[in-house]
Amino acid sequence: MAKNNQDIVTDIKAHIAKSPNTKYGDWYVGIASDPKQRLFSEHNVSQENGSWIYTEAVSSDAARAVEKYFIEQMKTDGGSGGGDSTTRFVYAYRKTFSTIE
Repeated sequence: MAKNNQDIVTDIKAHIAKSPNTKYGDWYVGIASDPKQRLFSEHNVSQENGSWIYTEAVSSDAARAVEKYFIEQMKTDGGSGGGDSTTRFVYAYRKTFSTIE
């Protein structure tokens, strides 16, 4: 079920807070129309052992706003401007030696 921006921000912040000894710069936040493909195939995040989260936003614009907030305000890694009108998922993962940005 799609969530509003504030709920997504809260969920991602809570997920990051669960990861010991981490700061926002240790995380990558992005948007995707297929978050599993993006996380596990393209970014090489471990589905079993990695620290990751994704959530559907109410719209592509909403997903982009959340992504922009994390990159610009919270200083996570990520690159804005990707995707298309079907891009409604916001995802985040903790970067490791095996992930690809």
